[in-house]
Amino acid sequence: MNIRKQLTWTPPAGANRFSALDSFVRAAEDEDWTEAEIQFVIDEVVEARDDAAGLAILVGYTQPWR
Repeated sequence: MNIRKQLTWTPPAGANRFSALDSFVRAAEDEDWTEAEIQFVIDEVVEARDDAAGLAILVGYTQPWR
């Protein structure tokens, strides 16, 4: 799956990838992402080699502030 959406979301400071993922999922649901899109991101973050890589994945789906 190739998700090109970007979420309007601010990653929580000092969070590990799993607590950040919880916040990300709630924000994605608020912006009407599909279950498949959310699950794809969850899978990527869970399979990441460490917290830094998982957080980088979430930031990649985050819309930059303007």
